[in-house]
Amino acid sequence: MQIIKYPASDTWQTVLQRPIKSFDEIEKDIIPVLNAVKHGGDNALLALTEKFDHVKISSLLVTEAEMRNAAAEVSDELKKALAIAYDNIYKFHFAQITPISKIETMPGIVCWRKSVGIQKVGFYIPGGTAPLFSTILMLGIPAKIAACDEIILCTPPDQAGNINPAILYTAQLCGIDKIYKVGGSQAIAAMAYGTETIPQVYKIFGPGNQYVMAAKQLVNKEGIAIDMPAGPSEVAIIADMTSNPAFVAADLLSQAEHGVDSQVILVSTCNEVIGAVIAETEKQLQSLPRLAFAAKALENSKAILLNTEAEAIALINAYAPEHLIVATQNSEQLAEKIVNAGSIFLGNYTPEAAGDYASGTNHTLPTNGHARAYSGVSLDSFYKKITFQAITPQGLKNIGPTVEVMAASEKLEAHKNAVSIRLKAMVE
Repeated sequence: MQIIKYPASDTWQTVLQRPIKSFDEIEKDIIPVLNAVKHGGDNALLALTEKFDHVKISSLLVTEAEMRNAAAEVSDELKKALAIAYDNIYKFHFAQITPISKIETMPGIVCWRKSVGIQKVGFYIPGGTAPLFSTILMLGIPAKIAACDEIILCTPPDQAGNINPAILYTAQLCGIDKIYKVGGSQAIAAMAYGTETIPQVYKIFGPGNQYVMAAKQLVNKEGIAIDMPAGPSEVAIIADMTSNPAFVAADLLSQAEHGVDSQVILVSTCNEVIGAVIAETEKQLQSLPRLAFAAKALENSKAILLNTEAEAIALINAYAPEHLIVATQNSEQLAEKIVNAGSIFLGNYTPEAAGDYASGTNHTLPTNGHARAYSGVSLDSFYKKITFQAITPQGLKNIGPTVEVMAASEKLEAHKNAVSIRLKAMVE
């Protein structure tokens, strides 16, 4: 990790720069893939799978037999863990249901809003260097609560042409049975445009690398909704003298091991804390199976020494991290001042990994500074909000003159007449 001491605020944008390629550079690689799938359908997907995933498969759809066999391959220990995680995630998201509330804005005029599940949704589940079956829980549970009619899932096969059993088992747990062996930007294209085998969806969810994120943003321009701009994972941690350096180091590494383009940021007003955390990080790094990924990510990561807590808060709000751990004595008070973050973890005993898997909150979160304007996935992500209104004759008499004046002032006479003709009919 690079140590940066007391950077001036006008340098923060440079200091906090993320290690991602320019969108224009990635776009040149992605557009041919999108076009190939758009015009070539299944055949293009099979060819791209062979090219990028280095496996030749004959069918994209996961069979019922593969689904059955997967359940037998998952350990009882993991099944029990998934059941607990499912229950917690379900409780948190089910509590987000809001009842319909009819509001009489003035006598005779009643307005309300209804949540309607998006009919067709698609999930992208990374399955390459790390099979993220936990993301299926994060997406599948709220989609089922929202009563989405059709849910499909795309995930890349391994070099034997198989899908990780835990991914298939978790999909079954969430009631998802349409699973396709396709990954990367070509999977995003398949869900956006549809092929002979894979249905087109109305909204695409799920994390991925920079290429997957770029593909989602490109199809979004064509009218396909996406959950949010979400790419390489990241965490920022505010630490003080009450922090446990081993805990902080473990949290930094838990994000660094996601991939070489991940980034972790440590912020403190104490130089001794930074030194202790870095020493512990180097120690723990050596025992990680994904050492190469984490070590590369740490090259892009920063430990930043600041003068005051106020500076630390301002820097974090400027960075807008996907995950923020506030490992300080006054964690709740500091966290109240955070306005830009995807998800916040308070105190020394709230590891970010708990939110990744089982505490209940959703781990599909905005990255790359998009937490300034985007929220993480929630139940609302799977709904459309449709508004209703009902006006009685007396209600129209009450509101009609207001509408007539406003419409006439905008020189929209047909709008005015839509009210006037009704008011006239009432007195005839």
